[in-house]
Amino acid sequence: METALPNHRPIRAHRPTLGAIVTATLAVGAALLSTAGAQAQEHWPQKPVTIVVPFPAGGMTDLLARRIARDMQAEFKQPFVVDNRAGASGQIGTEIVARANPDGYTLLVSATHQVINPAVRPKLPYNASKDFTPIALLATTPNVLVVNNNVPVSNLQEFLAYAKKQKDGLSFGSSSIGGATHMSGELLRLMTNAPLTHIPYKGAAPALSDLLGGQIPALFHDVMTMAPYVKDGKVKAIGVTSAKRSEALPNVPTIAEQGVPGYEATTWIGFYGPANLPKPLVERLNRDAVKSMNTAESKANLAQSGTTPGTLNAEQFGAFVQAELVKWKRVATEAKVKVD
Repeated sequence: METALPNHRPIRAHRPTLGAIVTATLAVGAALLSTAGAQAQEHWPQKPVTIVVPFPAGGMTDLLARRIARDMQAEFKQPFVVDNRAGASGQIGTEIVARANPDGYTLLVSATHQVINPAVRPKLPYNASKDFTPIALLATTPNVLVVNNNVPVSNLQEFLAYAKKQKDGLSFGSSSIGGATHMSGELLRLMTNAPLTHIPYKGAAPALSDLLGGQIPALFHDVMTMAPYVKDGKVKAIGVTSAKRSEALPNVPTIAEQGVPGYEATTWIGFYGPANLPKPLVERLNRDAVKSMNTAESKANLAQSGTTPGTLNAEQFGAFVQAELVKWKRVATEAKVKVD
């Protein structure tokens, strides 16, 4: 006769539930994808890389994109192709990168439009704060406030006083509505309460022509273009918009040092990827982009146009971009600048 063990229960085989099976399968799949992703990053690039420039060929943004493409192609032994996708003030090319896979094979080099467009164009097809990964600041260059030689001023305080004496204030030109040069003037107006009125042009050439001809008294434009005119005595430089003086115009004081502390409005060029670009790849791209911009050859070429190479790491550049987005949103709102 068998004696039953007290409190004994038969042992039953445990059968996993469907939910447990699915969870385990997903976990394994995620691990495999993670491993594959890490391996892909480690061996990147394994095919040609496209650098989109949302402007026509020949400008500063395009030239810097081609410089880093050349240097990265030599470094990584894969083609780096610059693809100019101009149109809609940079929106067309920029949207291409916003919609691209974050695998490092579609990148963006863009100018200050990247942070000003969201402030003045409410219907952008992308979110500038969320749809991109900031990689590197490539270079910065100041704008400069210049006046026609017949305008009786030689420094910023005289310029502001002269503007206030005019019945209808003083007008200034720029190459477009909502561009970096236009916003440089709006920032000065807001910070000084000077009666300045913007006159937009369709491009730099007609604006400069009207300044030289006396049709407009003042103009905000980039230092690279204006330095020869200033040095030849064809126009008078009132102040540069950067925090420090420009090497291209070392005798021209900054606007900030002439009684407007905190004023700064540079044109700068940045390097981006789509959102969620893996951090190791971002750091690698940052390192190589900064290296490319800071060679002796690059520095010498940039100095000729009054341009300074970038040195920020990726995290610093990301913080800079966010600060610029906030800044120009505030300026556009207060100045009531809007482009439909």
